[in-house]
Amino acid sequence: MSEVLTSLREAAEAAAAASQKVADLAATAATTAPEGVVEAAAHGAGISPFVFYLSAFVLACFVGYYVVWSVTPALHTPLMSVTNAISSVIVVGALVAVGVDTSLASWWTPVFGFLALAMAAVNIFGGFMVTERMLAMYKKKG
Repeated sequence: MSEVLTSLREAAEAAAAASQKVADLAATAATTAPEGVVEAAAHGAGISPFVFYLSAFVLACFVGYYVVWSVTPALHTPLMSVTNAISSVIVVGALVAVGVDTSLASWWTPVFGFLALAMAAVNIFGGFMVTERMLAMYKKKG
């Protein structure tokens, strides 16, 4: 048990050291940048919102792909079935989008909100069905 705690402590210390190094590099970059560049970058000057959102989406796709495919096959089904519960957050956002007043927003907003609500509901219930089926495989018969 003490070996596990030691390895966890070493991992935490390595993570803290890496975090400190990143903070030091960010501070160095902020102090050596020409005047006005940091303020312009902080306010998103010169960056189209579409490009910003597209780059965030592409980055999320890559991160999701590597996170899902690096999971051991034995843990993949439980992990995916549990993460379907996260779709409840999407349901809340979709309900907000469905209830938006169309005089304030585009008429597409409630349409996309309803589509998101339907897809998230299918995802949630499907995840629970998969989880139930998976747990039934491990129950003793008799």
